[in-house]
Amino acid sequence: MSQLTEYVIALSNLYGMVHKDKVVEIYNNQNKDQISLTEVEELLSNPSAKLEDAFIETYNDYFVHEVIMEHDEFDLMLRKKGDKPHYVPKKNELLKYVDEGYFEKSKEYNALLRYVKKHFFKGEEEKAEWLCEDIHGICQFGLDLQIILDTFNDRGISFKDMNQANEVIQLVMELSNNIRIWENNGHTPNEIFEKFEKTNLRPLPDKPFDFNQTNIIDMKTRKKVGRNDPCPCGSGKKYKKCCLGKDK
Repeated sequence: MSQLTEYVIALSNLYGMVHKDKVVEIYNNQNKDQISLTEVEELLSNPSAKLEDAFIETYNDYFVHEVIMEHDEFDLMLRKKGDKPHYVPKKNELLKYVDEGYFEKSKEYNALLRYVKKHFFKGEEEKAEWLCEDIHGICQFGLDLQIILDTFNDRGISFKDMNQANEVIQLVMELSNNIRIWENNGHTPNEIFEKFEKTNLRPLPDKPFDFNQTNIIDMKTRKKVGRNDPCPCGSGKKYKKCCLGKDK
């Protein structure tokens, strides 16, 4: 795989969609061997199999993650992005995003993981990590507390009381505000809040969580498909890269 292709995949995974000019700008800022706009335009016109394998499509002057195109959200995502600046990590960090499952593990993510390991999965670190990765993915594409609760419930986890439920929700909200999201061009809600707009911060609950206001699913009666499981539609893709969110 060429380094240019790696950059396109990494930037598309980090931003959801990236304009050809931004690819040239970031690549040339990080490498001595410069590329031309023509090289990027050639990749736009004739995308390689590596892009298809990475679920990256081309549209107009953009490289776009397949999820955005499948949900017909190209124009919506452009509006959400507006004129927000791009978060550009150093080269070594940026190229980690070639892996579609990679995400930056913030201190808020690690705080949630420590809590889950201590209270719900003692001695089962892998299960704790799977749960927290699923929660991260839910928050990345739109926080929904009911889905978060369902995710715990699907693992057979019951909160011992409302205090514990609120501790978990507090940790999840803090994680949600510190996730790099597409509509912020890779910035977290907290970063955008600090630099530009208060309205982009996801507020913490202003009152204790009430179990009576939710419909917690009993895992004995229904088993949901996890984000990293094969999609039930039979496409062969992971659920998070295929039908997740299409029913919303």
